[in-house]
Amino acid sequence: MSNQSQFIDPEFLARHIKDTLAFYHPHCVDKEGGFYHYFLDDGQVYDHQSRHLVSSCRFVFNYAMAAIAFDCPEYLPIITHGLDYIEQIHKNPKTKGYAWELKERGIVIVDDTNHCYGLAFVMLAHSVALKAGIDPSGDNIEQVWLLLEQHYWDDPFGLYRDEYNGDFSICDKYRGQNANMHMCEALLTAYEATLNEKFLSRAYTLTYNMCVRQANLGEGLIWEHYHSDWQIDLQYNLDNPQHLFRPWGFQPGHQTEWAKLLLILHRHRPEAWMIEKAGYLFDKALACSWDQQYGGICYSFAPNGKVCDDDKYFWVQAESVAAAALLALATGEDKYWDWYNKIWEYAWNHMIDHQYGAWYRILDHQNNRYSTQKSPAGKTDYHTMGACYEVLRAMKLKGD
Repeated sequence: MSNQSQFIDPEFLARHIKDTLAFYHPHCVDKEGGFYHYFLDDGQVYDHQSRHLVSSCRFVFNYAMAAIAFDCPEYLPIITHGLDYIEQIHKNPKTKGYAWELKERGIVIVDDTNHCYGLAFVMLAHSVALKAGIDPSGDNIEQVWLLLEQHYWDDPFGLYRDEYNGDFSICDKYRGQNANMHMCEALLTAYEATLNEKFLSRAYTLTYNMCVRQANLGEGLIWEHYHSDWQIDLQYNLDNPQHLFRPWGFQPGHQTEWAKLLLILHRHRPEAWMIEKAGYLFDKALACSWDQQYGGICYSFAPNGKVCDDDKYFWVQAESVAAAALLALATGEDKYWDWYNKIWEYAWNHMIDHQYGAWYRILDHQNNRYSTQKSPAGKTDYHTMGACYEVLRAMKLKGD
């Protein structure tokens, strides 16, 4: 391994997780139910009323992972507290769907759209909670699976549909890779929590269909948006390239996130093409998106390979760090440790708040912050802490 640095030290990674969680804990917990989702740079909550399904689930993930990794039983009641909010407030008991956005701490439904992306995080939350020893989560994993089978599984194409309206009477024609990517993550976690082979088999199907079949439509890379027949839609959000969940262009962070998932899948059902494809996705993404002048990975690039959004997002750097480490361990190639250290060094110097903790959400091309809003809905630093956990796990498995 070349260019040894502090970033590969397990003690450093564990300490960084604890420091990041400390930015949120304990004041992110709303004693009246769920969590607060909106934080300024200094940790102050700037919106006490709004709730987003993704953040509700990701906070459960954060506490469950910490409970497991650091043997913190005091987090178990917080995990249950978060799951109760998801199942009792977000969930519609009639349709079994989960409201996307709420106001007034859950009293007012702002958006009842049923997103597959949201269900992926509900499954992930229950799966990691089950790993932490929260027994009721097993039944909820199965309930989410059944809901997905009933409405979302698009069997002729072997992928999931994206969204329905509130009562599941209308399915949107949009299809996307992002929901399928996070469903793959959730299914792999569900498999690890339950050892039920159906979750692993479905994760394999999603991975092959997105990373091989669909990627062949994008000259080897994974495009974001598709028509209902799973043909590429080059026009979707062309005029809104910074959409929070559906940006236009090739997303380098999603190429590297798929690389990470390919290598996690490889642990459970190893096939040689997975490592090869993971390397291809990572290499192409970094070749197109690394900012040679100011450092960091840019947000997106066009089909011609040129950057079309040069902002730097926290999650892109974090997912790429995890992918680089897993590739280094899987291939033995020093270039991936070099990338690992290079991305970490950029994040350490620019994206991490060494005064208050956690990562800044977004920087411009020259690494300046746009606002003092460190963690609006959807962030929670699930990506950053999750990347550290994954590197720790991969190194431990390699060592064993």
